[in-house]
Amino acid sequence: MSATRLQIETFLDEDSSTFTHLVLDTSTGQCAVVDPVLGFDPASGRTDDSGARRIAHRIHELGAKLQWILETHAHADHLSAAPFLKRALGGKIGIGERIREVQKVFGELFGEGPGFARDGSQFDRLFADGDGFAIGSLPVRALHTPGHTPACLAYLIEDGEDSVAFVGDTLFMPDYGTARCDFPGGDASALYRSITRLLALPARTRLFMCHDYPPEGRALRWETTVAEQRRDNIHVRDGVDEATFVALRERRDAGLSTPRLMLPAIQVNMRAGRFPEPAPNGVSYLKLPIDALGRSRA
Repeated sequence: MSATRLQIETFLDEDSSTFTHLVLDTSTGQCAVVDPVLGFDPASGRTDDSGARRIAHRIHELGAKLQWILETHAHADHLSAAPFLKRALGGKIGIGERIREVQKVFGELFGEGPGFARDGSQFDRLFADGDGFAIGSLPVRALHTPGHTPACLAYLIEDGEDSVAFVGDTLFMPDYGTARCDFPGGDASALYRSITRLLALPARTRLFMCHDYPPEGRALRWETTVAEQRRDNIHVRDGVDEATFVALRERRDAGLSTPRLMLPAIQVNMRAGRFPEPAPNGVSYLKLPIDALGRSRA
């Protein structure tokens, strides 16, 4: 894969500290967008598509054609802008096939009736582990990386030592560590095995993050390498075994609060970024399950 054939541009949503990646095959003009964000204010219920518009504008500037809108998982910290981009530019929305498990669990939590399909049909493509596809002429392989959620995927653009992977929330920058595993369907042991799989990729493989939460004094970063993670990751560097990681992860997770946008985000993202069907007055509503996730401790 020549450096001039693959072009990656990264956009930050400051409110959720989320990185959206624009992946362009310059030889064909075909592109993909990974993890697009729709702004949302839970206090007012207002959405904000300015970030998605900025990405759409950039695709127009490049003269590119949007082929794929790729979700690494059903995010709990932001709403997806996949439908906005699809309406504006076309393209197919893809996610891991185990989104069905997420839909089943959260469909029950939110009291969804039979009108909410739990078969993943809201998405255009459900990827199984190892599935191959292409962004233009760039070969991509879907890697199932469960642990944070059952449906997590990494998207690997393969070219030996010069491969690139978009890893979602599975890994963070080495000084922050790894994703939480306390959501329904999460599993710290599964996350350890998923990360081990990613870190078995060639050492120079570039890894693109979905988030960064830098310590004071460090600038935001969205790219690292397998070698850097194996050497420096505070949770899973070389020499950390599964039992040690699981104990650390579960201890950390026990003290974490629920993400600010989790309840609205999951309701929307399990529908491929769409809001529930409008009520007779034409307005869509999101539900707030009371004490369904357990009472807060005094």
